[in-house]
Amino acid sequence: MPLERLHPHTKDIGGGFVVRRALPAAQRQAVGPFLFLDHFGPLHVGPDDNHDVRPHPHIGLATVTYLFEGVLQHRDSLGVSQRIEPGAINWMTAGRGIVHSERRPDDLRGRGYTQHGLQLWVALPEADEETEPQFEHTPAARIPSLERCDARVRVLVGSAHGLSSPVSTRSPTLFLDHALDARAECALPAPTAGIERALYGVDAPFELVMGDGTVESFEPHTLVVLPDDRVATLRAGAEAARVALVGGAPLGHRHMAWNFVSTRRERIAAAAEAWEHDALGQVPGETERIPLPPNLRR
Repeated sequence: MPLERLHPHTKDIGGGFVVRRALPAAQRQAVGPFLFLDHFGPLHVGPDDNHDVRPHPHIGLATVTYLFEGVLQHRDSLGVSQRIEPGAINWMTAGRGIVHSERRPDDLRGRGYTQHGLQLWVALPEADEETEPQFEHTPAARIPSLERCDARVRVLVGSAHGLSSPVSTRSPTLFLDHALDARAECALPAPTAGIERALYGVDAPFELVMGDGTVESFEPHTLVVLPDDRVATLRAGAEAARVALVGGAPLGHRHMAWNFVSTRRERIAAAAEAWEHDALGQVPGETERIPLPPNLRR
């Protein structure tokens, strides 16, 4: 039976900054707790380009930012100011509500650079949707990794291959970064009951060799949902490939509107009203904000 393939749609999030959005998709809302997967770049950011993301709110989720190239400056209503660089994991738990911005760092004003990475949203268990917001930065040097057979695997979140990430989560969550040389192979973590998994091809074609010897090929920018009962090996094609694995325990359906996620529609309406009245928090030093979309205004 062919594996489920999700093809992202493109979305301009402002100023010509285009992302590929693989989740949510028409076929499925989530893989494990992952509700949202945006892939941006590689994009050359010119000296005069403005791709800054002004302050905006979140509730009921955790955001995960992971860069392959480039840099961002995160600031939030907790007072956190964190430079985000390649290889680090930046996990922001919105809980009952947080406001943040992502901008070009001051030292790169007037300079060009390349921006490339993933932005993901993770659902929170229903009991944790109203938890206190927090931000956790895990630098690249603290992320465990292994090398074998011309493949390098970084365990960004969760546990795999005998390694465990220091990133704390509120439900079983898995996020891996595979960097494979041409034709290199890497065994994927064995299926686990109750755990969903999917692979996203970042930059090049890749293959899956199933336990029965069958091989399926995939184009880059494809999200492939793995079967929950079959062993598989990841293999690069004729060129080196970067492939991310996301997954974990599913948390059930969530209502999603703009930047808000909740098990309850009325909670999203309350958050929208709070943002309309500037009552979800302030980012120190910021004077701008992204307005509430018209469709959420009462």
